[in-house]
Amino acid sequence: MNGDAPLREVRGVGPARARALAEAGLVTVLDLLRHVPTRWEDRREVVPVSAVTAGSAFTLRGRLSEVRRIRTRRRGFSLVRAVLGDGSGSIPIVWFNQPYLFQQLRDGEEYLLHGMVRENPPHGLELLNPSCEAVDRAFHSARIVPVYSSVGSLGPAALRRLIDPILTDFDPASIPEPLPEELLLRRGLPSLGEALVALHRPGHDVSVAALNERRSPAHRRLAYEELLRMQVAVALLRARETAAPRTLAYRVDDHVRGVVRGLLPFRLTAAQKRVLGEIVADLRGPHPMLRLLQGDVGSGKTLVAALALAVALESGFQGAFMAPTELLAEQHFRSLERLLGKRYRVGLFVGAKRGQSDPRLRERLAAGEIQLAVGTHALIQEGVVFRRLGLAVVDEQHRFGVRQRALLRGKGDQEEQPDLLVMTATPIPRTLALTAWGDLEVSTLDELPPGRTPVATAVVPAGKRRAVYKKVREELAAGGRVYVVVPLIDESARTAAASLAEAEERVRAELAGWPCAVLHGRLPAAERDRVMQAFAAGEVKALLATTVIEVGVDVPEASCMVIESAERFGLAQLHQLRGRVGRGMRPSCCFAVHGRLSEDAKRRLEVFARTDDGFEIAEEDLKIRGPGDVLGTRQSGLPSLRQARLPDDWELLEQARDDARELLGRLGEEALEGLRKTAEGETAGWVE
Repeated sequence: MNGDAPLREVRGVGPARARALAEAGLVTVLDLLRHVPTRWEDRREVVPVSAVTAGSAFTLRGRLSEVRRIRTRRRGFSLVRAVLGDGSGSIPIVWFNQPYLFQQLRDGEEYLLHGMVRENPPHGLELLNPSCEAVDRAFHSARIVPVYSSVGSLGPAALRRLIDPILTDFDPASIPEPLPEELLLRRGLPSLGEALVALHRPGHDVSVAALNERRSPAHRRLAYEELLRMQVAVALLRARETAAPRTLAYRVDDHVRGVVRGLLPFRLTAAQKRVLGEIVADLRGPHPMLRLLQGDVGSGKTLVAALALAVALESGFQGAFMAPTELLAEQHFRSLERLLGKRYRVGLFVGAKRGQSDPRLRERLAAGEIQLAVGTHALIQEGVVFRRLGLAVVDEQHRFGVRQRALLRGKGDQEEQPDLLVMTATPIPRTLALTAWGDLEVSTLDELPPGRTPVATAVVPAGKRRAVYKKVREELAAGGRVYVVVPLIDESARTAAASLAEAEERVRAELAGWPCAVLHGRLPAAERDRVMQAFAAGEVKALLATTVIEVGVDVPEASCMVIESAERFGLAQLHQLRGRVGRGMRPSCCFAVHGRLSEDAKRRLEVFARTDDGFEIAEEDLKIRGPGDVLGTRQSGLPSLRQARLPDDWELLEQARDDARELLGRLGEEALEGLRKTAEGETAGWVE
């Protein structure tokens, strides 16, 4: 039996089982062997009954007696009970809803059992739902036992019986090794075949703790392979993106520097100066710019992007600024028009219908009359054409995928590759900066402008909501303004989260006498503008909103934030919402009001209350949710990681990055295509 053999040739795999395995993507022996265990149980030590204690799992050997089936009042539910004795003592056993065991187990026969022991007052200790095998036919006991995630109807025990016989006469060398031998030697890693055998059939002296903590050499081998594939994909993507020589020549001289200085509403921070210098150096470099600008809420990313756009516009090119929502695009349009509108012509492109209803706007863009286009996905729709696009800026990069930013760059002249600056106010853990954004150079604004005030944060159970609104009334009386954020527009039968419809009545009652307004994404653009302008002007004191205010909304007078059903929000989203206050001189506060908490929600809110450092929050968010959820796997296209764990495998990721770059430099693209295209084509699809 070798890795290429079809599973239908394996003993125990009939046509029906072969179809079920194929539906799960398991067609060959190698496919099945790559379905590695999720955990391992240590059943090596057989202990006497007299030594067991409650709360732990044990392997026991003894004779069964008093085997009986007990029917319950609950329809279709029964128990099988027995007693196990071994000379040192006896212990009752119970199996839930496994009636077939009553037919299989025999009084007086000797069995090996493994299961959890619990306290069952007033009867004492009890063995709960153990595996049970006759001693002379034992297969799942007296060894380190792999436990698999189910494949269709095949559970862990069935998969063990399927995989173990394959390994008996299996030659690990029959599995083709996808990694260069020199890398295995350099990193001290076993071959793929050796790693898979070690995970499915661990040796008797292997550390079970190391297996379950994924610290074994075999785990390290599989994790390194995943990360190397990813880093090869990233290296190929960056090589292709930067292969073209620069064709756009930017004007960076004393005249342009004077124009940029004249646009500044205030002095730049040292971090803003540094990052602007990095961007300008890219614009003058030999290849088109691909740069990620990350910074915490309020660090001044938009101002840096605006000044970079001014360099492009002064050089005779057009600029594009793309945001993920209409509200955010409208906010950016207003701020960019204030900053740049006296010198340059700025146009707003939002919504397919609105864009189609104003063909004159697109005609002016195509003719070059509009120098800076600000908009949503409308900017990448068919029919939107730039005369000479120089610099494209994408805000809130985590909401766009590689495809969207490529479409925006494609709006430029095919012979003149535009420069690209992507921004995010959700700081990216440096682990992930090497993965989904590994094809970009990274600039970080790690300094807040003067004038930002700390935000006092409190996590409050819903039962104490009245005290929260008492504080809100005090803040309004002192001259502040307040946001109240809810996760839903409409009530839902499937969730207990607060909705606008429910919250509006309560908020208006709690804040009677203070002018309130409602803001959400379904409002017409003109109505949204009217509400935001009224709030900014102080005509509205309390704004009840959904997460449309999460990013880009800047009202310095707003000093209080109430987040209802806070357990429904992600950690990064909570941090973004909190960033809407503390933007002026008033001391500011944020209340996270929550209902029943899951363990993850409790951890999120504890971190939220403890720190307002966006970079620390990003790292904690990664630990809680994992990279796929943090990035939005579906949007970013990040290949799934089955064995690698970020950020725990940070060192391994760095090694994979260095090795991928070396391989690309030494072997070239063609030699790496095979490595890129394997592993079910995941990384291949990502790059393409």
